[in-house]
Amino acid sequence: MRFVFGRKTCGNPRVSLQGEWLETNGLGDYASGSVPGCNTRRYHGLLVADLAQPAGRHVLLSAMEESLLFGSVEHFFSCRRHPDVFFPQGYECLHEFSAGPWPMARWRFGDAWLVRELLMVPGKTLVILRYTLSSAAEMNLAEPPILRIKPLLAFRNAHSLTYANEALSAETWSVPSGMGVRPYLSLPPLYIQVSGAHSFQALPAWCRRVCYPVEAERGFPDEEDLFQPGVFDIRLEPGVPVYVSASTSALDKPREQLRHCWKEETGRRLALEARIMRSAPAVRHPGRLEAHLAAEGRKFLVQDAGGGAGVVAGYPWFGVWGRDTCISLAGLTFCAGRFREGAEVLRRLAGSVKNGLIPNCFSEDGLHAYNSVDASLWFVWAVQHMDRFSAEGRDFVRRVCWPALKQVVRAYQSGSAPYVRPDAAGFLLVGNPDTQLTWMDASVNGRPVTPRYGAPVEISALWYNALAFAQELGRRFGEDGWECEERLASMREVFLQRYFVQEQGCLADVWREEGRDCAIRPNQVFALALPHSVLEPEYRAQVMDAVRSRLLTPFGLRTLAPGSAGYRPAYEGGPEARDSSYHQGTVWPWLLGAYTDALVKTAWDAEGAVKDLLETITPMFTEHLGRYGIGSIAEIFDADAPYRPNGCPAQAWSVAEVMRALMVMRMTAPGVFAEWEERVLKRVPFEQR
Repeated sequence: MRFVFGRKTCGNPRVSLQGEWLETNGLGDYASGSVPGCNTRRYHGLLVADLAQPAGRHVLLSAMEESLLFGSVEHFFSCRRHPDVFFPQGYECLHEFSAGPWPMARWRFGDAWLVRELLMVPGKTLVILRYTLSSAAEMNLAEPPILRIKPLLAFRNAHSLTYANEALSAETWSVPSGMGVRPYLSLPPLYIQVSGAHSFQALPAWCRRVCYPVEAERGFPDEEDLFQPGVFDIRLEPGVPVYVSASTSALDKPREQLRHCWKEETGRRLALEARIMRSAPAVRHPGRLEAHLAAEGRKFLVQDAGGGAGVVAGYPWFGVWGRDTCISLAGLTFCAGRFREGAEVLRRLAGSVKNGLIPNCFSEDGLHAYNSVDASLWFVWAVQHMDRFSAEGRDFVRRVCWPALKQVVRAYQSGSAPYVRPDAAGFLLVGNPDTQLTWMDASVNGRPVTPRYGAPVEISALWYNALAFAQELGRRFGEDGWECEERLASMREVFLQRYFVQEQGCLADVWREEGRDCAIRPNQVFALALPHSVLEPEYRAQVMDAVRSRLLTPFGLRTLAPGSAGYRPAYEGGPEARDSSYHQGTVWPWLLGAYTDALVKTAWDAEGAVKDLLETITPMFTEHLGRYGIGSIAEIFDADAPYRPNGCPAQAWSVAEVMRALMVMRMTAPGVFAEWEERVLKRVPFEQR
């Protein structure tokens, strides 16, 4: 889908700076920025590379200062922020910006128009910019105009900032149709190459006090100095595209290679866009919204710097996380027809089990962080989706996933998994007052904001689901020792006694021997939503009513009901204030997947329930898709209207679970879904002029 912003939006930086575009290459690298081209975050850049050594993402090429010269007259069209001022102010001549199928900007200089397009090449740490000036028939030029480019380098970890220093090497050297530079030996060199006639002059200088306003809002340092190694002057022939590339590897024949890469990759994307535009909702075939989210989902699937298949939890600052991977995998792969990619990720997960745990964070050096108790249980859920959506996956489940799943179950049953101990009823007690081992894991000054030690409700639900699925697979594969029907029946009785809060008509969030935490939170929905539900059927509708009335919003579920002690509806302020509200009301879109599963399982009128939910979440598509992370779905939203988006602009499990929720609703009520989507597509902000 294309999201087009016209002159009215582009010329107003207060509006246009809120929209962020994202390009990825399947390696964990990315390029990202705002609509007018001004970097508003320290994470923005034209080439942000995910490196093995030093490990992590690094902003190499932060930006370009760009201008167009007609004789002695120079028109700047790039944009950056300095204290109290934009310079240059390229948004003043920016007439159009579009995101999808790749970012494109269009500037006007009198009678001349300049178009800049950008894409990353899959599987290569290579970003290409293509500049095209108006055709000669539309211009009356005495001499060819010059495109002037000044690369601005950061060369630092994406979480850091850099400042003018004497340790930097300003030396540049020639490569075919370009130059190389390596400011620091700890990082790889950067090569900038050009397809057209050009000159390069080494003019080392520092561009000082570049500001990132979003970092200031988030309470982080927000100024840095960027290094300019020199100036490219590139001759423009009207109507003839010029390609400029940045990469960590020099191209041997940049003129031919850049044209070929551009043609091949844009052709692939245009074909995909055509398929999306032709999509129509049906029982077995996704409509355009699902197809769009499935296409967006590919951005999170990577072969990371450590060589493993994984899921980037969110752009621009999250890496490959085990819990997020397991939750996202169904929507990103199996429900999107990407069996091979999903199988590769599951293989890596299965091979990473240690003492029954799946890593919470994967590291390029293999020193993974095993500090969550639910990632392994979400792994079981991911395997269940492979088993359900792919007939060819059943043999893979037997060979690869079943051995790992048995390790998880046995470790949790025996108490040999760190942080986990079974109780007499067969449920799991996890952690202590100083740990945060579930997805609600924010801490301030070393203390959990949302203490959930004991038996969190979703851990109990996930554990019951894992035992029931292990029994199912044991029967299928003819293995003894996995029968547990009587134990499961007993666990259902105990679960009801422990968690059901009669006066609230819903489930407690955490059970402990010394008492329950009866806060109304969304975690209870998993007791209904999982393939094997631990909650007895006669109580499910009552719980759903409580969740719907207290937690459901147009953008997901609140993490705490309004009016509760500690309710924090706004995600704002510095890091401590934000962490304090992260799970204390803040809305998370990924929870819509489980909510939808629970809804269709419990509603007496499934079509009516689907219709109501679709109407509720309509603003997700008519308002949000064209804002914040353009075309994607944010990590979180404020808990009260107007539900301001926040966190990562593009979050894997938000995209994956919202897409999967749409799929479930389409398959449950295809007629209702088709009618709704037709209405919504007329309002989706494809064009904002």
